[in-house]
Amino acid sequence: MNRVQGVCDDRFANVSETLAGLLDTKDLGASVAVSLGGELVVDLWGGHADAARTRAWECDTLVDVWSTSKTLTSLCALILLDRGEIDLHDPVAKYWPEFAAGGKEGVEIRHLLSHTAGVPGWDTPLALEDLYDWDTCTALLAAQAPWWQPGTSSGYHAITQGYLVGEVVRRVTGGSLGTFLREQVTDPLGTDFHIGLPATEDDRVAELVISGALGTPPATDGGDPVIQKRVGTNPPAGGLLAATRTRAWRAAESPSINGHGNARSVALTLSVLACGGSAGGTRLLSEEGCSTVFEEQSTGVDKVLGVPVRFGVGYGLNDAHTPILPNPRTCFWGGAGGSLAVVDFDAGMVVAYVMNRMVSDGTSGLLGDARAQSIVTAVYQALSR
Repeated sequence: MNRVQGVCDDRFANVSETLAGLLDTKDLGASVAVSLGGELVVDLWGGHADAARTRAWECDTLVDVWSTSKTLTSLCALILLDRGEIDLHDPVAKYWPEFAAGGKEGVEIRHLLSHTAGVPGWDTPLALEDLYDWDTCTALLAAQAPWWQPGTSSGYHAITQGYLVGEVVRRVTGGSLGTFLREQVTDPLGTDFHIGLPATEDDRVAELVISGALGTPPATDGGDPVIQKRVGTNPPAGGLLAATRTRAWRAAESPSINGHGNARSVALTLSVLACGGSAGGTRLLSEEGCSTVFEEQSTGVDKVLGVPVRFGVGYGLNDAHTPILPNPRTCFWGGAGGSLAVVDFDAGMVVAYVMNRMVSDGTSGLLGDARAQSIVTAVYQALSR
C-alpha cells in the first residue's frame, strides 16, 4: 500500500482513505488539500514523483497542473478588477490597442475571462517552442479575426486565454502575469505556486506520465468539430509531454497551462476567494470583488469542449451538470488529465487535487476524472457529518 503522508483533521479521515485507494490503484503520485475558513484541514500527499518510482512524492513536490493554472490566472484578473485598474465591460483594446484589429474592437475584458472572445486558437501554425515567445503569441492573437461573434457563446480558450489575460495584465501593470502572481499574490500569502518556474526549483518537479494521448477529442457529439480540430492541433500535441520536462517549458509563462504547484498551494491561494478576499491575515481583494466570479457570462454547449458549461468571470459555475457540488455559490476548474480546484463560497472551502499520472482518453470532464470526483465526494461527505 502507498503510505499517505501529511496531516488530516479527524473529520476528514475518509479523504485520506480515498487518496490511499487512488495511490494503490490509479495514481502514481498525488496531493490533496482542503482549506476551510482559510485553514488547512487536509494536507496530504503520497506515491512517486517519477515513472520509474525512484523518487517519493514529498511535502514540497511541485507538478504542472495544466489548466488548473487558470484559476490562479483568473485570480490575478479579479484583483485588478477589484482595484478598478480594469473593468469587465471595457474593450480589451482600451489597454491593448493592437487587439482591435480583425473586427475585435468590441471584445470586452469579460469575454476573455469567460472563453467567449472568439479567439480560442491561432490562425498561424505554431510549433510548441513558439509558446515560449510571448510577443509572437500575443501579436498573432491581436492581429487575427475572431472565429465567431464574440460574446455569443463560449469556446474553451485552452491555451490562448493565458496570453490574452496575461497581455492585459502586462499592459496595465508593466510586468508579466507570472510576476504579478508572485509579487501581488503568492509572496504575500506565502504560497508555493509559480507561473514561470525558477531553475532553482527544478529538483522538486514531479514527472508527468500519461494514460491515453494528449489531444484526444472530447467524448461527445457536441461542439464545433472544425473549431475543436483547429484548437487541438495548433500547436501539435505531439512532444508536449516531453516538453514539460525541459527547462524552457518550465521557465516560460503560458498562464493557462504551465503553472507549477501542489494541492496545498492551490488551496491556500484560492482560499482568498472562499474567505471573502482575505486569507492568513492578508487581504487581496474585497468581498464584493470575490463575488464578481458569479456574474454569469455564458451558458450552453461549449464549442470546443462539446459539453454544457456555465461560465462566470474566470471560472466554471455550479449548475445541473456538476451535481457533485452541492452548494450554489461554488466555482471550479480543472486541468488536462485530472487535476481540479473547487472553491465553495458557501462553505468557505477550497478542495484541490493534483497528480502526475494524466488520464487523457476522452473521458475526463470539467470536474477532472473519477479520481478528482471521488476526492470531492469524500470531502462533502465529511463536511455533511
